[in-house]
Amino acid sequence: MLHIAHHPAYIHPVREGHRFPMLKYELIPAQLLREGVVSQADFFEPSLATKEVLYMAHDQSYIDDLLDLKLSEKMIRRIGFPLTQALVDRERYLVDGTVKGSLYALEHGIAFNTAGGTHHAGRDFGEGFCLVNDQAVAACFLRERKLAARVLIIDLDVHQGNGTAHIFAGSSSVFTFSMHADKNYPFIKERSFRDVPLEDGIDDASYLSLLETHLFELFEEIRPDFVFYQSGVDVLATDKLGKLKLTTEGCQRRDALVFSYAKNYKTPIQVSMGGGYSIDIKDIVNAHVATFKAAIACYNL
Repeated sequence: MLHIAHHPAYIHPVREGHRFPMLKYELIPAQLLREGVVSQADFFEPSLATKEVLYMAHDQSYIDDLLDLKLSEKMIRRIGFPLTQALVDRERYLVDGTVKGSLYALEHGIAFNTAGGTHHAGRDFGEGFCLVNDQAVAACFLRERKLAARVLIIDLDVHQGNGTAHIFAGSSSVFTFSMHADKNYPFIKERSFRDVPLEDGIDDASYLSLLETHLFELFEEIRPDFVFYQSGVDVLATDKLGKLKLTTEGCQRRDALVFSYAKNYKTPIQVSMGGGYSIDIKDIVNAHVATFKAAIACYNL
């Protein structure tokens, strides 16, 4: 059985121009059910993350202003969405989904969030359509509850996980790994524990060879007792914002590689979906669904 966080608030159309990218959060669980990949019993509905939990990874004054809808106009522009109560609630639900998912993963080995991967949110800022950083909060939650001592965050979205790197800069317990398009957003990068900047147009073979090299070194060096995986599918050649050239099969092999390392090193793993902006919504949804299929195959679920 999988444990998959999903909440109706994830699909809130923040504004008409952003309805399309938000639509995937409705279609992913629907497609999983339609194909029989999972059953309704595999889903759980998260609650609103409390401000005390959000404080674990974020500056208190930033969170207070966010929850009170009092962010500055400059910060709202940096985020890219109009600030609304529905949007803030959406972010709180997805954070709680990742936190609860991490607890399920500790018990069962793996858990998913049909949203999340909000890796551009830093300690005291939101950015790039990310208000709060779900996996960073969950990593801090596990660390503060003494449920994990050495956490590895694997970020394979096409964009650098700059917010996650900002939060854990210099940390000796949470290690950030970002493999991303070098000449893509954000154009001013933060420094992760390990960054692997990629040239435009990299193909499956080169990408997967690099990834395996770094995964082996990171698991050997860090020996994590928990892994978070940001599995953005904007690495696809069809992605209008991506600049890389991975095929659907290459993207699924990427996921399988991450899962095989987590399984072989007996490390629980929580997975958040991350980005995906292909012109055809089917390409986005099918690639995200393939991530679930890769996990099921790896873990014999």
